[in-house]
Amino acid sequence: MRFIDLRSDTVTMPTDKMRKAMAEAEVGDSIYRDDPTLNELEKRAAEKVGKEAAIFVPSGTFGNQLCLFTHCTRGQEIIIGRDYHIVVHEVGAPAVIAGVQLRTLDTGIKGELDPKEVEKAIRRDDIHEPSTGLICVENACLGGTVVSVENLRAIKDVAEKHNLPVHLDGARIFNAAEALGVDVKEITACCDSVMFCLSKGLGAPVGSIVAGSKEFIEKARRKQKLMGGGMRQVGILAAAGLIAIDEMTQRLDEDHRNSHYLADELDKIDGISVNKNTNDISMVYFTMGEDVIPEKEFVQKMYDRGIKISGMENGEYRFVTHVNVSRKDVDTVINTVKELILEYKKGTLALF
Repeated sequence: MRFIDLRSDTVTMPTDKMRKAMAEAEVGDSIYRDDPTLNELEKRAAEKVGKEAAIFVPSGTFGNQLCLFTHCTRGQEIIIGRDYHIVVHEVGAPAVIAGVQLRTLDTGIKGELDPKEVEKAIRRDDIHEPSTGLICVENACLGGTVVSVENLRAIKDVAEKHNLPVHLDGARIFNAAEALGVDVKEITACCDSVMFCLSKGLGAPVGSIVAGSKEFIEKARRKQKLMGGGMRQVGILAAAGLIAIDEMTQRLDEDHRNSHYLADELDKIDGISVNKNTNDISMVYFTMGEDVIPEKEFVQKMYDRGIKISGMENGEYRFVTHVNVSRKDVDTVINTVKELILEYKKGTLALF
């Protein structure tokens, strides 16, 4: 049975072209730096985001934590948005790996840090306080929004004033660039290091990229080895990554259009309220009361009809469109939601 999977853009399947490229990839030992496919991916990935060098890592969390580990010394503090992925969904790794603490700040409706609040949060030279070692930003944001280039520039100005580096969690940075209508390099110009995922909306089966200066990446390679990231004949994975950055970055507008269409249609249904402020990219956040359909039943009945969704987080459902969700699939989802609500209202929906 084929499922329509709306849980995340991490569920994407590699394309036939990716599978063929992986099977035929020329490989070597990545630690000896003689895997030609990996070397080509890292070179082109760095060029894509306007940085001097790049390194392939197993995952987005690995990449973010590698950057924190490389930028900071143990006992330092990082300034970051309280609802960013590094804080919420990376299982406390900053404390475990880099040995740093997080100074979390509120973000605005679009996930933007306030430059004035960031500057106020920077620790001065006080023997009683941890020193600030890094400022972290995120774009696109975990909540489905994008941050303006102007805001990122303002944060970078503050960082430079205080001689601090900026790391960008850019897991979905190409979605952000598409939504903002800018070249991705305009976004990455506002940071010293950036991580972006190949295995989310870009469809590769595994991997992320960390990019920055040559000096930073050389330091990161030693930390990567320490973290167990020496993957040897990794060109098999890098082959899919090359297609991801060359081709899959060019089709994200389709996912965004499907997401906006899904948001508009769901919002027309009685009992559903879509948060239009969080629909910048391929994510649709919405609320639906327990009196419409109870959460447990909604998730299960969608599954029974061939649609995978996650339960609520912080009171909201999230549907994510991606390369494996067509406009026809979106129509199927909309009609299924309508049918389930009608059946529940009539008392004909078989519950547990």
